[in-house]
Amino acid sequence: MRNDPRIQRIMSLLSDAFAAPPGVRRVTIALLAGILCHSIFAAAVLSMMYAMFYGLRTGLGEVPHPWHYLANVLLVVQFPLAHSLLLTAVGRRFLTKLAPAGYGIALSTTNYAIIASVQLLTLFWLWTPSGAVWWEAEGPMFALICMAYTGSWLLLIKAIFDAGAELQSGALGWLSLLADKAPTFPDLPTLGLFRYLRQPIYLAFALTLWTVPVWTPDQMILAVLWTGYCIGAPMLKERRLAKQFGKRFYAYQQRTPYMIPRVQSGRGRVETAK
Repeated sequence: MRNDPRIQRIMSLLSDAFAAPPGVRRVTIALLAGILCHSIFAAAVLSMMYAMFYGLRTGLGEVPHPWHYLANVLLVVQFPLAHSLLLTAVGRRFLTKLAPAGYGIALSTTNYAIIASVQLLTLFWLWTPSGAVWWEAEGPMFALICMAYTGSWLLLIKAIFDAGAELQSGALGWLSLLADKAPTFPDLPTLGLFRYLRQPIYLAFALTLWTVPVWTPDQMILAVLWTGYCIGAPMLKERRLAKQFGKRFYAYQQRTPYMIPRVQSGRGRVETAK
């Protein structure tokens, strides 16, 4: 485990941060950015888990009928749109401008995580519930679905770890700034779940949308629109990976399926689709 590059990256990042050179302004900004990033990130994830578990019946929005449907759809689509735009060249330049001069490049990944978290909080707190409930699990079915919901989130956490937890959580930026070093981005992910499919994060994210114990029109809107995003958005991501890693990515792409692994029952193990 100590030789695992996923763990080595995190340990190296923490080691450099704890040995940070002096610089009151830099250290203060880095620590404040880290506290802000992870506080909002935790609040956003918990809000999402709670809201979806109850079928999005807990929003505080009060947009009148029938305009609340339009308002809710706009809340849903603002997340994937901004999430993708910020990964473009223009978006990356924008992220670097959201920090004091000289710190923009280092804090860009942290700023990205903060914005994404604010978007999620906006969605789930400002949602206007329809008030309709189509179906709600009870008894043994409720227990089974709760297990599936928990499993989907655990799968998502595992996929995030395999992709580079320091990057996905926003920690890479502020810890690099604290250490007064340029951020070192993770290599092309091919370990863990990425051995079996190229997009485990998007698959796990989609599963969290469909393994809920309460179904409402609200949850259906969210599940359908975000599932479409989970299927289509990785194609744009893979274009960026192809430019960055070239032949290495194309070789990985050829031997690893997009989102659904192939199970070979004869040997009792999972193999990648050709």
